[in-house]
Amino acid sequence: MPHSSAGPEIERLITLLSRLPGLGPRSARRAVLHLIRKKTALMVPLADALDVAAQQINPCSQCGNIDVSNPCAICAAPGRDQSRICVVEQVGDLWALERAGAYRGRYHVLGGVLSALDGVRPEDLRIGGLVARARAADVSEIILALNANVDGQTTGHYIHDALKDADVQVSTIARGVPVGGELDYLDDGTLSAALKARKPL
Repeated sequence: MPHSSAGPEIERLITLLSRLPGLGPRSARRAVLHLIRKKTALMVPLADALDVAAQQINPCSQCGNIDVSNPCAICAAPGRDQSRICVVEQVGDLWALERAGAYRGRYHVLGGVLSALDGVRPEDLRIGGLVARARAADVSEIILALNANVDGQTTGHYIHDALKDADVQVSTIARGVPVGGELDYLDDGTLSAALKARKPL
């Protein structure tokens, strides 16, 4: 193993940052050096923000979004359409749909998708909570906004079957979303069009 000239505290920071998506050891090392150079302007405020986030941010008990309040700001907002629930895989997908501004209903974050390869089973996801919410008297439509890949489609079909005895319409966003595409990486116009052109499943 090559000798490192950085001390153990710096190496720990590099190791932790390298675990973030899109950051390998080399990128993490560059990020740490940048933070150290901008210690007062960037590193100290970032450390404070991380500390506050770690203590105050939690998942919403209703939809699974993350916020400092529970229920989250979206669930608590009085003007949203209570009759529709949009089902997404991760919080990033919810944020992407909110950015697009084309949807004013409620959400449900599954926390992943079914995957035989990764050993993700229905009980590992928030599907039971979705079924319970779908049976509420004021809910008329469940919109599946899952990623356009095999696991997303498998999860969508499973949810559709799980909701058969609930009195709701199950629809899916239009496939202007490219196959294999992830919602969080799509532009706002594509997401808006996909939501508006949703169809029954």
